[in-house]
Amino acid sequence: MEEQMNAPAHVSFNEAFRVWTKIGFLSFGGPAGQIGLMHKMLVDDRKWISNDRFLHALNYCNLLPGPEAQQLAIYIGWLLHGTKGGVAAGLLFVIPGMFTVLALTLLYAGFNQVASVQALFYGLKPAVLAIVVMAVFRIASKSLKTPYLVAVAVLSFIAMFFYQVPFPLVIFGSGILGYLGLSVCPHYLGEACPKWIHGGKTLVNSSDEKDGLVDILLASDTDGKFVPTLMKSLKVLMIWGGIWLGPVLILLLMLGPNHVYSQIALYFSKLATVTFGGAYAVLAYMAQEAVSNYGWLKPGEMLDGLALAETTPGPLIQVVQFVGFLGAFRSPGILNPYVAGIFGAFLTVWVTFAPCFLWIFLGAPYVEKLRSNTVMNGALSGITAAVVGVVLNLSIWFGINAMFARTGETHLFGATIPFPDLASADWFTIALAALSFLAMKYLKLDMIPSLIGCAGIGFLWKIIM
Repeated sequence: MEEQMNAPAHVSFNEAFRVWTKIGFLSFGGPAGQIGLMHKMLVDDRKWISNDRFLHALNYCNLLPGPEAQQLAIYIGWLLHGTKGGVAAGLLFVIPGMFTVLALTLLYAGFNQVASVQALFYGLKPAVLAIVVMAVFRIASKSLKTPYLVAVAVLSFIAMFFYQVPFPLVIFGSGILGYLGLSVCPHYLGEACPKWIHGGKTLVNSSDEKDGLVDILLASDTDGKFVPTLMKSLKVLMIWGGIWLGPVLILLLMLGPNHVYSQIALYFSKLATVTFGGAYAVLAYMAQEAVSNYGWLKPGEMLDGLALAETTPGPLIQVVQFVGFLGAFRSPGILNPYVAGIFGAFLTVWVTFAPCFLWIFLGAPYVEKLRSNTVMNGALSGITAAVVGVVLNLSIWFGINAMFARTGETHLFGATIPFPDLASADWFTIALAALSFLAMKYLKLDMIPSLIGCAGIGFLWKIIM
């Protein structure tokens, strides 16, 4: 009962709006860093949502195409304030990064100066790396409650990191292991697991687990706000399906299928439905299509776009607007190239992120309804463990690429084992990342001062060197 009182009694929409804005501007480091940021700010610091419900929502988002971190923000915003809250959370998660990437893309198109931009953000990478590492430890400590779930997490990591098993297969296999662990041999999961895994519902009077505001509100929900119905689902499908595909249809009718805007709308709409596993899973495919089939990019420019997206807040998949901008910039028609490029960037962002709202608003009510379903939650328990392995995989990938200029790989027992070239180590980045981690963990330094401090130190270092 004492722990329960730590949760706030109410969160106003204005307060949530400010927090989502803050998250939008601080969401560096790809999905690992973004998920860790939301966990710290919403679960640990403000206790708006419990760890169990946070992971439950994250599990569902991992089953969807598109950026899971943005979808998680939409989900939690929806739980707090309904559709209005979901829209605000989703938009604020994307908008800061969208305008930052757009500004940098304009600079790139006009002056082709990526190096100066990278120098500006050089110091951010160590701080982001420290945040990501802390996120791995924090999420693992709260979700891997038994040796069985630890084993699932380890297997997921090995499958993705060493054998490059596709993300959907890892999630599917982990779901099966979770179901088998609970239904066939539940003693391996045990009582140490979160209560939702066993089909238990949130209890307001629970004294052994911390409930957030969302959990308390849903436990006492009497107006059916989160109860799915066929009519509600059809309404959501019509409204958000229209928001997503309406502009695509208008462009096709007005400009025809061969116009660059029609091509952008159709291609990125299709991409939004198959991007399982995040941005890295589709970068190679997108680069090939953009260079070879459409001629939007020149060879090597995708890496420049990725560099811009990695050093800005928001989902890494924001790299798509770099592609959309250059595609329209180089085929402007009667428009000024920069105006055409800006419209192409906005169009790309629209058809990429609008589907995320549809997936959440349509599916989240059913996911909430199934929280008490033992079979469903058994599968999700395995996915929860897999998420830890996935985040660890992304963290190591990010760390290697942030701290070493060159990497190699070796092959053993059918596995591809990447390793960094020690001679290419950026020792300044390594030292700054270590200091940032120690400062946040032991000195309890907040993320904002850490990011600002590292950015300033990195910028000065680049000027001196």
